[in-house]
Amino acid sequence: MFTPVHTSLGALLLFNGSFGLLIHNGEVFGISSILSGSVFQPSLKTLPIVAGLLSSLGTVYLATPSLRPNYPDAPSSWTSAASTLGLGLLVGWGTKNGKGCTSGHMLCGLSRLSPRSLIATSLFFSTAVVTANVMQLVSSFNIIPPCDGVPCYTPTYPSRYELIFMTAVTTLALFTNFFLVPRVLKRSKRSRYMFAYLAGLELGLGLLITGMTDPIKILRFFVFPSDLSRFDPSLAVVFFFGICPSLVGYLITKPGAPLEEGGKEEPTLADSWSIPNLTVADIDWRFIAGAIAFGLGWGLSGVCPGPALLRAVIQPLWGAPWMGGYILGNLM
Repeated sequence: MFTPVHTSLGALLLFNGSFGLLIHNGEVFGISSILSGSVFQPSLKTLPIVAGLLSSLGTVYLATPSLRPNYPDAPSSWTSAASTLGLGLLVGWGTKNGKGCTSGHMLCGLSRLSPRSLIATSLFFSTAVVTANVMQLVSSFNIIPPCDGVPCYTPTYPSRYELIFMTAVTTLALFTNFFLVPRVLKRSKRSRYMFAYLAGLELGLGLLITGMTDPIKILRFFVFPSDLSRFDPSLAVVFFFGICPSLVGYLITKPGAPLEEGGKEEPTLADSWSIPNLTVADIDWRFIAGAIAFGLGWGLSGVCPGPALLRAVIQPLWGAPWMGGYILGNLM
């Protein structure tokens, strides 16, 4: 179902986590590289972010269990386990060679007006939409269920307690990121680790509240225009409330730009910026193929790396083959 309030508030949390990590730690919140780095080269640069992401599960499960994601059944046969591993492999190989996923390219890259991210996002997003529509049109692969007798674009609204929780968390995140952190934390490694954890927590809560952790909800957005009755426009709200505020913030602060151009000389907590500086000239066939492969995996399953990490904890029987495939894809 279309969740305009949930998704708007959750998207503001995505903005808080991603833009906060950029402006305070000087880093881009690319979950695929953070996840691979935590596996192959674990460090205090990535592990606090992963810890924050995982902590968001405990927060939601304890405070608002009604916001817990609903997942399809875990693999119950060797065939389904193999297909899950294959989907993880597609996403792993695709995000490695495409140099990012929905967070690094779509959430962070588009808001930084990166031409490479625009090309990557266009490729994996259009591939995901075409894939989901083709699969939905093939009757034997009708994988997107209807919404209880009503069109999936019908709005549904939070309970009073959910609204109080989501509003409080979003307000607290905004206050912390843009008032407390610049005034309380000093530039140091310890401060960067603390904020990395906080950014991971904020982004994890954003994924859970928006519903981006629900693969069926994602597939219901992709199914437009083949089946309007199953179309859920919630993901469009993420574009507006997740990417647009980051774009405005980026244009105002101009991180990494020279001082004479009004740029911010240094991040709040770090000594320098770690912003990708590759250009369109660096795009090769692997980049194109990687973005398409990721879009194919995303369109088949509705799962990308950030939500996959959270699902793997909740549903280990799904997580083991998917994460195994993801790691294998990174090694290929």
